[in-house]
Amino acid sequence: MAAIPDSQFTSTLQIRRVDDRPSGRPEAVQRWERPALAAVLAVAAVLYSWGIGTAALHPFYGAAIRSMAGSWRAFFYGGLDTAGSITLDKLPGAFWPEAASVWLFGPHTWAAVLPQVVEGVLTVWLLHRIVRVWAGPFAALIAALALTVTPVTVALNRATIPDTALTLLLVAAAGALQKAVRTERLLPLITCGIWVGLAFQAKMLQAWLVLPVFALVYQIAAPGTPLKRFLRSLSAGAVALVVSCSWVLIAWATPAGSRPYLDGTSNNSPFTLVFGYNGMSRFSGDATAFGAVAGTAASRTSGNTGWTMLINHTVGPQIAWFLPLAVLAAVLGVLWRSGKPRTDPLRTGFLLWGGWLAVHTLVFSSSNGNHAYYTAVIAPALAALAGGGLAVFRTEYEACGPRRLVLPASIALTVVWALVLDWPTRFVSWLLPVAVMLAVCGAVGLWVSGPRTSPRRVHSALAAGIAATLVLPAGWAFACFDPLYAGASTSPQAGPVGLAYEAAVRDHHSIARVGLDRPSTRDTALLRYLTAHRHGEKYLLATQAAYAAEPLLRAKSEPMFVMGGFTGLTPYPSAQQMGTLVATHQVRYALLTTRRPTTAATTWVKSHCTRVRPAAYGRRADGSLSLYDCAPKK
Repeated sequence: MAAIPDSQFTSTLQIRRVDDRPSGRPEAVQRWERPALAAVLAVAAVLYSWGIGTAALHPFYGAAIRSMAGSWRAFFYGGLDTAGSITLDKLPGAFWPEAASVWLFGPHTWAAVLPQVVEGVLTVWLLHRIVRVWAGPFAALIAALALTVTPVTVALNRATIPDTALTLLLVAAAGALQKAVRTERLLPLITCGIWVGLAFQAKMLQAWLVLPVFALVYQIAAPGTPLKRFLRSLSAGAVALVVSCSWVLIAWATPAGSRPYLDGTSNNSPFTLVFGYNGMSRFSGDATAFGAVAGTAASRTSGNTGWTMLINHTVGPQIAWFLPLAVLAAVLGVLWRSGKPRTDPLRTGFLLWGGWLAVHTLVFSSSNGNHAYYTAVIAPALAALAGGGLAVFRTEYEACGPRRLVLPASIALTVVWALVLDWPTRFVSWLLPVAVMLAVCGAVGLWVSGPRTSPRRVHSALAAGIAATLVLPAGWAFACFDPLYAGASTSPQAGPVGLAYEAAVRDHHSIARVGLDRPSTRDTALLRYLTAHRHGEKYLLATQAAYAAEPLLRAKSEPMFVMGGFTGLTPYPSAQQMGTLVATHQVRYALLTTRRPTTAATTWVKSHCTRVRPAAYGRRADGSLSLYDCAPKK
């Protein structure tokens, strides 16, 4: 086979200087781009979907998804059971695709997870598309690769948690904003507001964190007069507000008796659900802010907060692999373009993604606590900055100026940082020699290369350096195939970190996987007993908190009255309401647990109902759950 001349090789892979492209005109598609993107998307699809038939569903969200698939009332309001007695403690928007999938394909675990797999792959594709327009195909490919192998992204996309939908919708919003800035058209800016509003349906106030960044970027970089830019920003903000609050306003306008009770609230208000329970209570010392129910922010116990949160031993290996490279890229990308016009597209991108990263870091560091998977929303910013930064550094390297050594230095920095993140656990220690070898070949090869060095050799060194930055995070990402290293069902994360992993190692057991339509022997016996003794009651069962109801709701799509919602502290039903439910033959049985606080409703049950012998429904006498029969005594 004849050797390819260096000139032809260069023409095949050469990427024009990122600042030489005509504004608003992406580069023509090169021959390697589509196969490369297809390969990245294929890797993403495998990472996110492999083994999802036994994926770990969030117990609470999985129960709601099963119920939402069986009732339009539960679907729209996010009802925890098919009758819609009480809702989730979140807005239902992120769970609509999962519920629709379960309705379409049946109550299978893979059907509940499938929408998140699709959302994850779409996020990779969309980020590639956005970064390509901004910084070229080389940057886009690196960004797509970095996002694909970010460990927390992999763990999250194999679960049923709203952050995947949030991330996808915010990336779509960033793309619309980029188009609005580039084209001076109003429609993309309005579209940006719509995407942010839809993201609000997925994760509420967290979706609004990007709004100050978006507004600032548009004011700084968009064409037109300052007044025109301000008025357009105001219009897009109004659209975002209207779309964001659409479900809240509908729930607020609906009479309380015609919809489920809103979990996490003491006043049944959708505004309390959003701005209190899922808002101020997580940032202030007042856990009951705006009428929120106290003690419901589970993330407070995670300990992940403060300015070192992103680099601690738990969160760091999930998200921070490209953090030094991203910060370096954001700073130099802005500084090196300081003499360019106000509307410079390349600098605009660094402001956009750098602002995204900075705002989320500030908010997470200031909150009362965060699950590690919350940081998945930062992954697109880190990936985009990594790709854009390496593209700019490559441009400077090829220009043979004084900045040329930034490229090999940034690769070396990223690999050294990866070694630091992995060192406490040495989880992928077998990959350390590979990463070091590739880093040496890449960084040193680029460092010693000169203007007369063969382009083939330069490209090989660059490829080795980029591979070195991806090896260790990829090792953590692929570990999610093993349930032991995929985190708990309530807090997905990759690798040997987290309370679920520590407990499994300490007690020599596997991490339990929660699925749909897979009841345990005990739950099957209980469901059989309740069904056999049901005589026309609306609800199969009333339970104390979601803890007792979750496995039953995942196993069987039946109306079950969940007293107190997620934690059992929501003041619904009252003792009087519980008595009415029993008196009107809507409820006969109640399942109480010693693992949740006593409420007025549970006190009523204990004083008015008869405890059923545990052996009758397949339970041990010393168990934490007790079944009560509230039928009138004859």
